[in-house]
Amino acid sequence: MNTSTTETPRGSIIAITSGKGGVGKTNVVINLATALARLGHRVGILDADFGLGNIDVMLGLTAPFHLGHLLAGERDLEEIVVEGPMGIRIIPAGTGIRALTALTPEQWKRLEAIIRRASSMLDFLLIDTAAGISDNVVELLLIAERVVVITSLEPTAVVDAYAVVKILTAADPKKEIGLVINASRDADEAALAFRQLEIASSRFLSRGLKYLGFVVQDPAVRESVLAQRPIVDHLPQSPASRCFRILASRISGTAPAGGTGLRLARRPDTSLDAPPDAGSDGEPPQCA
Repeated sequence: MNTSTTETPRGSIIAITSGKGGVGKTNVVINLATALARLGHRVGILDADFGLGNIDVMLGLTAPFHLGHLLAGERDLEEIVVEGPMGIRIIPAGTGIRALTALTPEQWKRLEAIIRRASSMLDFLLIDTAAGISDNVVELLLIAERVVVITSLEPTAVVDAYAVVKILTAADPKKEIGLVINASRDADEAALAFRQLEIASSRFLSRGLKYLGFVVQDPAVRESVLAQRPIVDHLPQSPASRCFRILASRISGTAPAGGTGLRLARRPDTSLDAPPDAGSDGEPPQCA
């Protein structure tokens, strides 16, 4: 990556987060990035689970340097970036690095500049945040142009997802927030989980949420994790892979930075009889 500061940021910066750990957020990030790259987009991932990063591990990559080296001024951006599947550019966070858990104001300023610079050479920069609502997470959500919250159907996951929406809304009421339901049995279950969150957000926060779809529960996901490969490459015809392709089609329908936002996703039918629309690639609607 060229680190020239003269380039104008043009890529979409999307923070992907979750209120609760264990909902499959990082796996969604990896597969969404790979599916976007398969559509021909230039994609990068910033592993922002500071001190506990695992994007490189999940992909079986070796990262000799990490974000800590960059923030300390010991390495340049192009020296720490590693290449993942489909040419995805990965900025690793490092593991077990305590200094990264509490960044100084100067480091935050430097990190934001890094994010802007990296996005200037990409179509999409996905920021994989830590789970929860720590100051680090909220700061990253505010830097991003739009936020995608990953949740599952578990009551605790839904409640924690609402907590993320609540805190982000208090910090930036106009921030665009999309929702993805992971490991859902079908469209009806996912639509029900979304509706619970949307009703609460509308009633108590006076804001709406964007429904981006769901990823179906699929035993093949675990197999791909153990193989350290994105499921969209490892088992491209699996149900979850089809869901990720639809999700990527919807995300790739976003306007450029500064645009009006997502265009292809819609709110589920309130009757629960009709599943959300299929993506622009024509995949079956039951997938997302």
